[in-house]
Amino acid sequence: MTAVHLNLGHIRFTIDVPHEADILTMGFCCPLENPRQEIKNALKSPNSGSSLKTIVQQKLENSPKAKAVVVLSDNTRPVPYQGEEDILLPILETLMEAGLSPPQIRLLFATGTHRSMTKKELESLLNPRVFSLGLEILQHDCRDPSQLVFLGKTKIGGDIFINKAYMECEIKILTGLVESHFMAGVSGGRKSICPGLLSEASTQVLHGGPILSSSFARDLVLENNPVHEEATRVAKLAGCDMVVNVTLDSDYRTTGIFTGRLEDTLLHAYKKIKSYAAIPVHKKYDIILTHAGFVGVNHYQAAKGAALCAPIIEDDGICILAAHHTDMDPIGGKNYKQMMRILGELGSREFCKKILDPTWTFVPEQWEAQMWTRLFKKTAPENLLYCTMDIPKDAFFWLPERDARTLAPEADSLQELVTKALNWAVDRKSEELGRVPKVAVLADGPYGIPLIES
Repeated sequence: MTAVHLNLGHIRFTIDVPHEADILTMGFCCPLENPRQEIKNALKSPNSGSSLKTIVQQKLENSPKAKAVVVLSDNTRPVPYQGEEDILLPILETLMEAGLSPPQIRLLFATGTHRSMTKKELESLLNPRVFSLGLEILQHDCRDPSQLVFLGKTKIGGDIFINKAYMECEIKILTGLVESHFMAGVSGGRKSICPGLLSEASTQVLHGGPILSSSFARDLVLENNPVHEEATRVAKLAGCDMVVNVTLDSDYRTTGIFTGRLEDTLLHAYKKIKSYAAIPVHKKYDIILTHAGFVGVNHYQAAKGAALCAPIIEDDGICILAAHHTDMDPIGGKNYKQMMRILGELGSREFCKKILDPTWTFVPEQWEAQMWTRLFKKTAPENLLYCTMDIPKDAFFWLPERDARTLAPEADSLQELVTKALNWAVDRKSEELGRVPKVAVLADGPYGIPLIES
């Protein structure tokens, strides 16, 4: 047996896997030796455009009372907003050095369609010094019309309503993480605005059934990716003065800091993350073990860990997905639950046919259910062994996968549950195939991206 370490962000554990299993991991990328100094350097000498201080001073010359907004990611993303790798405090210090007073600066969390964070969650996310500055701290609410203003129409044909507090500010700064994304190619940059600051109805622009059915709307693909292209168009329409994005390694350490103009900055970060997150794969597997990572705060987010298995799993293969859910609702919102019930009732092909029908009325969060179908088109839902201790057992009567606890009712930890699920899968496939099954372990979960190479 071979010991494999799984880091799910909030918890870590080691499991033993068959010695013949392929351990598929991200390439090594050296973390920054002095991230605190690197962020200061990046704000002074960005990848493109003027320094942050220069941008602010030029704005203040024209409008001494100008306001600045710093857009932040919520707690579903491990962006370093505190500690030695904190990117936020240096930004705020630069804004004030350039002449802005605290009342002229607001922080805005780009929650997209996610719920608002609690006070406790906010406090755990940011450096305590940030709260002592007396800044205005806001959370986007995509369902509150009073927070939204009309921005324009998209190329695809939808009306775009965006956060009013963002559009009111003359100085706009986006922060976040560039990692692989199963719809947009990579996260970061333009996604802080679109969908991060859009109305719920406007999310159809990026997440409608037809756009997500594109073969280019997938991990680590930007060229011809309609999600990336439309998000960029909307973000440019809204405007942005500087992007501050980071890349991380599998242990969530900062490997790069990228600053500057919207498109240039994303391209630099994309090249960086692709250089070590892409995993060349030359065959398909009977069994794949993976996990939902830090982002897997609930079942909704765990789709990211499952969808990337689809290209490398054999037809009728077994996928084992480990997830540690920290959200107050370990499944997701009511729309997501509704769509997962429909998926379970109809099956993948009929579900996709339904949401692609021109008469279908778009349901927010249907996109995540659509992402599960990428795996379920390759293997039946009962071949997805969902390993979690957090979702009530009765929910699996309608969630379209198998609760791994039914295979190992005596398991009292996630580590034990994953181990027993893997042993069960190996025994099952060995008997079914009459040979040793081909096993792969995606040790980095949704962050290491297997790419089939001929």
